[in-house]
Amino acid sequence: MLIQALFYVFAAILVLAALGVISARNPVYSALALVMCFVTSAAIWLLIEAEFLAVVLVLVYVGAVMVLFLFVVMMLDINLAELRQGFTRFAWLGWLTALAVIVEIVGVVWARGGLGIDASHGGTPESATYSNTLELGSVLYTKYAYPLELAAMVLLVAIVAAISLTMRRRAGLKYQDIDAQVAVRREDRVRLVKMAAEKRP
Repeated sequence: MLIQALFYVFAAILVLAALGVISARNPVYSALALVMCFVTSAAIWLLIEAEFLAVVLVLVYVGAVMVLFLFVVMMLDINLAELRQGFTRFAWLGWLTALAVIVEIVGVVWARGGLGIDASHGGTPESATYSNTLELGSVLYTKYAYPLELAAMVLLVAIVAAISLTMRRRAGLKYQDIDAQVAVRREDRVRLVKMAAEKRP
């Protein structure tokens, strides 16, 4: 009973945080709402005894990826006024897309006759030597090896794209020229002036 109550609490927080991600006008607030989504998802995974996935979600996504997102958002110098105009202009397209996704999800669940999970009782207790990390690794690197490699390539492309966006040339910014700093000479920086001494009147 307690596990079901905790599940509904975390699920409600997760849904509200997801709505905050897509409805917040400030990108930083959206990123913080996404952090809340990750944390509550990790709590739900702990309820189903998927400790490894929960820890990885918190350490990798909240601790590293979200920090990267925040740095990218802050370094891109996004014009919030233009974002607000685009949000209101294409809001109808976003609502149509969301409606289409909801219809697809409901259709899949309806066609399968439910979620296919018996939620009336908890999971089967495992022995003390059982390792869900070992089971996850054996499935990922055998049955889903190619999708895993494809996801790694997509992440690599995303990293390269983020770096190229932050390193683009923008007007009004000063850039450091390493070659000019290394090739500098004393005569270019310091000028010694010798003046004759003058007597006081």
